[in-house]
Amino acid sequence: MAQQEVTEQVHATPGEHGAAAVACTGTEIALTRVFTLLGKRWTGLIVATLTNNGPGYFSELRRAVPGISERMLSDRLTELAEAGLVLRQVDEGPPLRVSYRLTEAGAALRPALTELAVWADRYLPDSALKQPGSC
Repeated sequence: MAQQEVTEQVHATPGEHGAAAVACTGTEIALTRVFTLLGKRWTGLIVATLTNNGPGYFSELRRAVPGISERMLSDRLTELAEAGLVLRQVDEGPPLRVSYRLTEAGAALRPALTELAVWADRYLPDSALKQPGSC
């Protein structure tokens, strides 16, 4: 019981009648942090692309993630870099090119992404969440 008390935190969640206290365990907090970042549209696909294909230039990433705009790709890569999952490297030109690669922390996501892919193959129907222009 003592360990549970240490890992629990109370968060205020706004409701109709003010703020209600909700207890979250350490696991729930960790998953919330993960999905706050990786749950954003395109982010998981960008990480998966870098995991499977290795380092890549911006234009290569844009081609590898069908349907993503340049602005969105730039925003997501910036967020991933700020989170310490992606390293941005400027290659002096001409022409000046920017490449992206996973950091050690980003590369450590490989087993989790592999397990998610196995899970999806087993439990998600082919029609689930299929977006136009997606694989």
